[in-house]
Amino acid sequence: MNNEETVYGTHEDSHVVMSEKVQSLAGSIYQEFERMIARYDQDVVKELMPLLVNVLECLDIAYTENQEHEVELELLREDNEQLVTQYEREKQLRKTADQ
Repeated sequence: MNNEETVYGTHEDSHVVMSEKVQSLAGSIYQEFERMIARYDQDVVKELMPLLVNVLECLDIAYTENQEHEVELELLREDNEQLVTQYEREKQLRKTADQ
């Protein structure tokens, strides 16, 4: 059995922290891989691990982008609400001025 530890990752930015959801999922998957390695050998997950790391990184990026879009959407909704309020106010002012 090989005592060398293999580190997987596709990005140089190892200081970037994954979202809690993806990190939790990665932890669960890692625990399962540890059980497989203990039972069979590291070679069992050698080819699968880099693929899964890439999938988790992509999932984290998608999750982060989704959160950013949700924030942007909320800001746009607030802007829209303010514009509708302003429009209704000006509409009422014109109606009053025309009378």
